[in-house]
Amino acid sequence: MEKLNINQWSADDRPREKFMDRGAEALTNAELLAILIGSGNTKETAVDLMKRILADCDDKLNVLGRKTMEELTDYNGIGAAKAITILAACELGRRRQSENVDRLKMDSASSIYLYLHPKMQDLGVEQAWVLLMNQNFKLIKGERLSVGGISETSIDVRQVLKLALINNATVLAIAHNHPSNNPRPSRDDDRITERMKKACDIMRIHFLDHVIVTDGQYYSYHEQGRL
Repeated sequence: MEKLNINQWSADDRPREKFMDRGAEALTNAELLAILIGSGNTKETAVDLMKRILADCDDKLNVLGRKTMEELTDYNGIGAAKAITILAACELGRRRQSENVDRLKMDSASSIYLYLHPKMQDLGVEQAWVLLMNQNFKLIKGERLSVGGISETSIDVRQVLKLALINNATVLAIAHNHPSNNPRPSRDDDRITERMKKACDIMRIHFLDHVIVTDGQYYSYHEQGRL
């Protein structure tokens, strides 16, 4: 059967027309992405191509956002420009989500998770972060401390305390992600938590929590009664 170009579809089925008539919420993820890439290949419309790519991502935008340019350009019909457009859209989504939670108080593990999840959800390696707060648990600054390999990263206690003092923080929390998606802490996680707690006690800085972030859940030392 000969492939129909999107322009030959019924007006109700064309992504741009559907967007104008019904709004963005009426479109599927594949249709929204098809608008971005504009065209497919000789055998697939833009919508069909994006349906296939999303199917390879378990129909999850988070998985799509973890794709590299090289992986995307392996698909017939996706060149460098289209790959960049897709990944730029994913990055904008992450940044928008981050802006929405920047105003939250960082007084709970869930607030910390909401702040960091957009930054960590697509990572294939571990990152460590420190969140510096005032006495009202309002975020002063969130800063990435280190980037590790697939299974580990490091947190320098001295670096964390230096940042806290420079920024006049009286409360701090540390966090890192587990790319394995297993939130269970390791022995190294336990050790760094103990060292950070002792150092903060000496400096009279409130150590709020150490949160391990995965895609969809987290582990909180504070909530588990380990701080």
